[in-house]
Amino acid sequence: MNKFSDFICKHKVFIVILSLVLLIPAVIGMEKTKINYDILVYLPQNIETVKGENILTDDFNMGSFATIVIENMSSKNILSFEKEIKKIDGVEKVISIYDLTGTTIPIDMLPKDAVKKMKNGNDTLLLVTFKGSTSDEKTLDACEQIRKISDKRVKMGGMSSMVLDTMNLSNSEVTIYVIIAVVLCIIVLSLALDSYIVPFLLLANIGIEILYNMGTNIFLGEISYITKAISAVLQLGVTMDFAIFLYHSYIQEKNNFTSKEEAMSNAIRKTFTSVLGSSL
Repeated sequence: MNKFSDFICKHKVFIVILSLVLLIPAVIGMEKTKINYDILVYLPQNIETVKGENILTDDFNMGSFATIVIENMSSKNILSFEKEIKKIDGVEKVISIYDLTGTTIPIDMLPKDAVKKMKNGNDTLLLVTFKGSTSDEKTLDACEQIRKISDKRVKMGGMSSMVLDTMNLSNSEVTIYVIIAVVLCIIVLSLALDSYIVPFLLLANIGIEILYNMGTNIFLGEISYITKAISAVLQLGVTMDFAIFLYHSYIQEKNNFTSKEEAMSNAIRKTFTSVLGSSL
């Protein structure tokens, strides 16, 4: 343990440089790690729901669908809107009641039971099927494109639409969570420590650790959006204690040693056991 702590203090510059260099593969790994926003993929593969979706995806290119409700739009515009949706990559089919009647045949000529399922007053229902599965990247991109070409009269629902909403909401709120956590940590550290610079150094150090953590997830292939949302804040809160323990131990040891390196080396030895046990 003595050799380990002495090595850290003697080669502190090399360790800092190495830590910064390792940020490059960490950031690359973080960018390449897929974030899964569909909680249904965690269901057992042998249940009927999952089997059915796999059959629809692999055999019929209908692994996912969306329901679109259009308010106060003419039949001509609805058919034109359908054509625009069909041009989107990832879309398999688009069906509405006007595919049967066109713009010339009155809807009243159709059976009322059939009309009720596809039209209610001035609201018309469109069914869109996608080639990929619910959380497939092409499916989500298709949903995003449909929203871009839609106006306020168009409302879209379905599992893929919900996954897209979850993704957008999660990505926007994670940043807010981290900012709040950082601000609160700075306030607490400023009150707990006798330096205004050390809190920022500790937060920067933990920030690097968070990037390492997120970057090494590439070995898992993908992580859940829930993991992405809470891991940074959780790591920030948990590891902050260890940094405070080490810093206070270092301040105490400075009174016993003339060299800062010796003081830090001894502080590492004293806190290593408790920090290691707690972190494990």
